[in-house]
Amino acid sequence: MASTIAFALLAGLGGGCGSSGGGGTSSMSAASTSASSLAPIHGKYSPSIDPANFVATVDNRFWPLKPGTGFHYQGLRGKTPQTDDELVTRQTKRILGVRCTVVRDTVSERGRPIERTFDWYAQDKQGNVWYMGEDSFELQHGRFVKASDSWKAGVNGAKPGIIMPGNPQPGDGYRQEYYPPGQALDQAHVLGYSATVKVPYGTFERSLVTREFSPLEPQTEKKYYVAGVGEIEERVVKGHHEQFQLVSVTH
Repeated sequence: MASTIAFALLAGLGGGCGSSGGGGTSSMSAASTSASSLAPIHGKYSPSIDPANFVATVDNRFWPLKPGTGFHYQGLRGKTPQTDDELVTRQTKRILGVRCTVVRDTVSERGRPIERTFDWYAQDKQGNVWYMGEDSFELQHGRFVKASDSWKAGVNGAKPGIIMPGNPQPGDGYRQEYYPPGQALDQAHVLGYSATVKVPYGTFERSLVTREFSPLEPQTEKKYYVAGVGEIEERVVKGHHEQFQLVSVTH
């Protein structure tokens, strides 16, 4: 999950939203650089990755990843209370020649970690944030074992997808990940902007709303993002009960 998250923007995150992320660049061609074109849902999937077209910093306004930042969520999976803590590490990993930011994601129940995932993200010059893979581990019989849906772009047919467009527009549809052997085929659609969303971290106006699903799973999620912060809420709207909300951001 990537999940991450009247209000004052944190200085560290707010400072990143004025650069190449978020709205993209003035020379952007909507036809050639939209998420729908770069990571299409339909037809043969073969995204083009040029390392020279990537930047060192992930500062998309809806997905800012400043090293040292922690996003802390609380919620329910089924009837079970859980916490989800995401830390933007200072580590990087090179995938397909691209330097990726490593995010450590820990899901806990009653204070005990039950899932640990290392997600890899990279941003292109148009502001699109690419999802390059993940190492996911699940607690089984008292020890963590690697999950079958772990994947890395370029290995065993896995291909990257876009986790957040540089210039998200209502109606955009795009692949977020592509790894058929591990049944990792998540897709997303931009629904538009909501009026007001209230979570423990604050009350936000005009949050970006996306719908995410996999053709292999009978559930649909809605996620809400705020410029300069990131994900503030996600909830399953079709399928089992699951909801997480942003509680705090640390540095």
